[in-house]
Amino acid sequence: MPQNNKVALVTGAGVGIGRAAAKALLKGGYQVVLTGRNLEKLEKAIITIGGTSENCLAVTCDVGQPDQVKKLFVALKERFGRIDVLFNNAGIGAPAIPMEELTYEQWMNVVNSNLCGAFLCSQEAIRMMKAQSPQGGRIINNGSISAHAPRPMSAPYTATKHAISGLTKTISLDGRPFNIACGQIDIGNAATEMTERMAAGIMQADQSIKVEPRMDVDHVGEAVLHMAQLPLESNILSMTIMATNMPFVGRG
Repeated sequence: MPQNNKVALVTGAGVGIGRAAAKALLKGGYQVVLTGRNLEKLEKAIITIGGTSENCLAVTCDVGQPDQVKKLFVALKERFGRIDVLFNNAGIGAPAIPMEELTYEQWMNVVNSNLCGAFLCSQEAIRMMKAQSPQGGRIINNGSISAHAPRPMSAPYTATKHAISGLTKTISLDGRPFNIACGQIDIGNAATEMTERMAAGIMQADQSIKVEPRMDVDHVGEAVLHMAQLPLESNILSMTIMATNMPFVGRG
């Protein structure tokens, strides 16, 4: 496992897409900081992906809480000294119920995790990337197919993923003077715990219930690594990786 002396931070890294991305980045030679709310899951993830105490660090953090995000970046800097890649992956959904039945708390839980978390982590990453030598780095935001086409009864999730697209473009623009690149990866039906319901059948736009194809989550990890490894003179602003036969293109 070659080391390139670069450092990557993955949020929501204990399971699913985050863990797959951490695995790919580690195999790509990055030193990886894994963060999430559950330390046990993070430590188990490090073992699962073949990491060690030398090349991985687990730090608990609720990315929607500014004080916790600041502590996360202090821990990262103390351990590795710099940050080259931030993968803003952490995210949750709300119950699939009619929009008018959602509580304010359910709405804000999704906004804080999906949008505020990406904003707060990006803020801290940008501060580090501007100040470090060599200057710069890359931020990759986890969008979603929902950033382009919503599912039924998904207002909080869809709204935050549309907002991520705006955040991505703004960071990409504002980061230019400091050699900071920013791109977005939109993921459709990776086989994780979050998408298990799709294998059993999920509501379609016409209110029917259908089983949807899923893809190996490691393909997503490899796509994140590809984005991360580009020289900073080049940037993938937007990538869509999806299960080939999922209902997204045309009428599905």
